Amino acid sequence: MGLKAELVYYSKLCYDSKFISAYDGNLSARNKKGSIVSTSSGLCKGKLKLSDIVKTDKNGRRIEGRKKISTELKLHLYIYSKRKDINAVIHTHPVFASAFAVTGKALDKALLPEVFIKFVKIPLAKYAAPSTDEVPISIEDFVMKYNVILLANHGLVAYGKTLEEAYYLTEKAEQYAQICFYASILGGAKELTLSQKKQLELIKKSGIYK
Repeated sequence: MGLKAELVYYSKLCYDSKFISAYDGNLSARNKKGSIVSTSSGLCKGKLKLSDIVKTDKNGRRIEGRKKISTELKLHLYIYSKRKDINAVIHTHPVFASAFAVTGKALDKALLPEVFIKFVKIPLAKYAAPSTDEVPISIEDFVMKYNVILLANHGLVAYGKTLEEAYYLTEKAEQYAQICFYASILGGAKELTLSQKKQLELIKKSGIYK
């Protein structure tokens, strides 16, 4: 499957998983030559076609495609500029993760071993008006350390080596937000102890947990 076809596939998967609705969200991927393919502006990701994909250079200048380039591509380009290990970015508005984002709450408590090992925490970036240069600036304190970030009053951004990885990070973050929400209704989650977290850190360093 080519990179453009992958972009269409994961865009539709995000829509079907209800991580985005209507014209929400945007996805991108970086190819081996450093060019960026991304979803265009103002289109439902559930109906995306190959002709809806645009290609730009690392500065956002059009190379291929006739559709409008998303103004939120700035966020993607910023992440690529900072992280040479990253080749895919997915920005979505999942219901539970976005609920935390709009209430100003990070997912920063150590509650589940697998989430602690994978994320440590999911930080909350300060509010930035969509489509402005404020958005990439808002994540500058987190972009190097984390691969999933909540965007205050906005949504979620996840990034990885591949679109598949970025999608599964999104999926896991949304599940975790849902668990945290229900745990709060049931009286509050019980956080892992310091000794338990230290043990998990050793497990993570050892590489035995995949």
